[in-house]
Amino acid sequence: MFKRTFVSFLALAAVVSVAFAQTQSTVSSPNQQPQVAPNYALAGVNYDYKWEIYGGVAYSHFNAGPNLLQGANLGGFDAQAARFFTKRWAAAANVRGYYGTSGVVPNIYNIKGPFVSEHMFLVGPEWRGPSNEHASLTLHALVGGAYGDFQHAIGNVPPAELGLFSNQLAFGGAFGGSIDLNRSPRLVFRISPDATITKFGSGGIQDQFAISVGIVYRMKRGLK
Repeated sequence: MFKRTFVSFLALAAVVSVAFAQTQSTVSSPNQQPQVAPNYALAGVNYDYKWEIYGGVAYSHFNAGPNLLQGANLGGFDAQAARFFTKRWAAAANVRGYYGTSGVVPNIYNIKGPFVSEHMFLVGPEWRGPSNEHASLTLHALVGGAYGDFQHAIGNVPPAELGLFSNQLAFGGAFGGSIDLNRSPRLVFRISPDATITKFGSGGIQDQFAISVGIVYRMKRGLK
């Protein structure tokens, strides 16, 4: 898990570096003109909104069985609502779904690449870090449940004979964050990488890398 977590945060750090580098719109000498015209659409950006609603498209590299050599590259959605209680701290509720096909072990049924899916239902704290009118960095630690459907496409075939987990509800978590690129005071473009974990089966913990991109809408100003 630690390797994928490290890769996830490296990706987040790289995006943050690019975003905040773009905010340097003037040169240091007072006798020179600004190199980039000011963005008046961002003049009203203020992190005093109580609610942030997010929706986006998502990707996850997912292991659908305990010993499968070939993982599943799944696509889907990521949706979240966050209630900020201060300008730094919020409580978030997150729902995400991933869908696609998975490799299986050689089998007498000649089944290859059956459809699998995973849904995660998570809650947890968010912390807003460095922020300005152009961009904001947020970190989160979300935990809850994950439901894996591994039998939808294989009928009565025992999933274990294909190297798959059985359908089940298990522990799930997502640890990562997001970089928000402000397009206006209310509308934001978000990139959100995560290290996700699940505990399907009786073995160890499965760890995956996930990422989503989408739009945030801020509502209800009034935070002090």
